[in-house]
Amino acid sequence: MHKKSIGITIIITLISGVILFLANMTDQVFIHANAKYQVYLGGEKIGVIDNEEELYNLIDENQTSIKSEYNVDNVYPPTDLKIVAINTYDNSSDSIEEVYNKIENVDDFTVRGYVITVKGEDNEYTINVLDKDVFVNATLRVVNAFLEENEYEEYINNVQEEIVDTGRVIENMYFNEKITIKEAYISVNEKIYTDEVELSQFLLFGSNPDTEYYTIKLGDTISSIADDNQLNVDELLIANPTYKSEDTILRVGDKVNVTLIDPQITFVYELYEIKDEVVYYEKENVRDNSKPVGYKEVTTPGQNGIERYRETYTVTNGVRSQEAEVEKIATIQEVQNEITTIGPNRGGGISDNLDPVNLNGAWAWPTNRGYVITSYRGWRWGRMHQGIDISGAGNFGSPIYAAAAGTVTYVSNSCPSQGRGYGDPCGGGMGNEVVIDHGNGYITRYGHLHQTVEVRVGQTVSRGQLIGHMGNSGSSTGAHLHFEVKYNGSNINPLELYQ
Repeated sequence: MHKKSIGITIIITLISGVILFLANMTDQVFIHANAKYQVYLGGEKIGVIDNEEELYNLIDENQTSIKSEYNVDNVYPPTDLKIVAINTYDNSSDSIEEVYNKIENVDDFTVRGYVITVKGEDNEYTINVLDKDVFVNATLRVVNAFLEENEYEEYINNVQEEIVDTGRVIENMYFNEKITIKEAYISVNEKIYTDEVELSQFLLFGSNPDTEYYTIKLGDTISSIADDNQLNVDELLIANPTYKSEDTILRVGDKVNVTLIDPQITFVYELYEIKDEVVYYEKENVRDNSKPVGYKEVTTPGQNGIERYRETYTVTNGVRSQEAEVEKIATIQEVQNEITTIGPNRGGGISDNLDPVNLNGAWAWPTNRGYVITSYRGWRWGRMHQGIDISGAGNFGSPIYAAAAGTVTYVSNSCPSQGRGYGDPCGGGMGNEVVIDHGNGYITRYGHLHQTVEVRVGQTVSRGQLIGHMGNSGSSTGAHLHFEVKYNGSNINPLELYQ
């Protein structure tokens, strides 16, 4: 045979041999490779099994206690359980029961539910529920705790009554936080809410509050219970939604929740309101030298006025904004200042000194007319609010007057006129302020002022003199005046000076 032909034959033979060898190898791989499943828990391999569905079924069948506790039909593996399909020549595998026992020792099975993420400006947290309606109904309970009876239903159904003389209409309501709901597998080792009442308590009071109850006694009122437990009336009503007003008739022996609320969600509603505001009369002294020394008589009794205003403002978690848009509609009753005629002064001249017993002095109101009192003296968020908050009257930049003659003892004007809102620590939270000593034990304090203060320390001021302007400095949610009065070192209700 020709040498070239022999070479070709040899090459063909070799190629055929290689092809046959590779074919045999391929057959061997497909014939002998086994489909298995590697099981990982928390990133650690815990076994190799033949059937992943059998593992899932065993978990679901054995976790009867979880099904009973959460009233669910199915229980699922832990969220960090991973099962990876592999092909292997190794015929050995772990039993389903062995792998299940390793998972059960971790005790971190899951149920299918919803994760609600609540994201605010400064914090973010999650709530786990099995049913979205649990969260929806819990938030409705929170909303209704802050509103008057039937207000939510009337608002949502657009059937609010028209205002005839006085009344209020809700123009908008919302939660400040961004709320998202996502379906997920939830570990049974996490808190899962299944009851809307329990969830609403968390949303109102926070987690693990020191819940306190008071047993109603004969003679108790909503107001007296609130004051005795360092709450204001609104806070007590929010904590006890079954009581809708301060005038609710109480039943002796019933228990009242007197826990301070700590809302975990910020509910805001915007109000349009027409209301009648009291215009407190002022007190004036008139000297009559024809009368004997020591003579003193109220010659014109004081009478509070009533003015009707249109207001728009917001209420956040039951607390109205300190700033309000106010427009006067009508005068229902004219205010009449109280005039006291007094005899001649032994030393001559007219004295503006105040009577330390009867509070019967020449007190001027510290703002212009057209004001509203947005917060009274009393407990607020677990602390005593020692003064009254006055808004309206022109709001930002409007004049603030000395309530009586005296000497300026303190001035602070280093805070921005527009502060950073609630919690701003500037000026100890009071912002820019003026303090006046009126003698006879009386001291008045004017807080949250504009930087443009009109007086200095040591200056003598007269009743009704301009001392500054309304601002929004310090811990404040809107332009207003914090007006505070002390008598012999103790705070008193400023409105006592005008009654």
